[in-house]
Amino acid sequence: MALIETEEAARRLARAIASDLSLYNEEKIVQGVKGDNLYDALADEIEEGRALFKSRVSPDLYGKNYYDRAIIDILVKSKGHVASPLW
Repeated sequence: MALIETEEAARRLARAIASDLSLYNEEKIVQGVKGDNLYDALADEIEEGRALFKSRVSPDLYGKNYYDRAIIDILVKSKGHVASPLW
């Protein structure tokens, strides 16, 4: 499979991976936000997604942090309604 070479496709892939994490780990995410330990609670899942993203995009695009931004947008910002010591 060819590497993704466009920024738009890389952003789409990052968001798709983060959406899958959100879909399949909802309870862990909520508990992680409540306990202020989201990244620890989902460390394995986040790193597995990161490895997938890295394997599918060109090195230049990987360095632009699209995956990390997608994690924040989809896993963190979408849980703003959950009571947390973060906010």
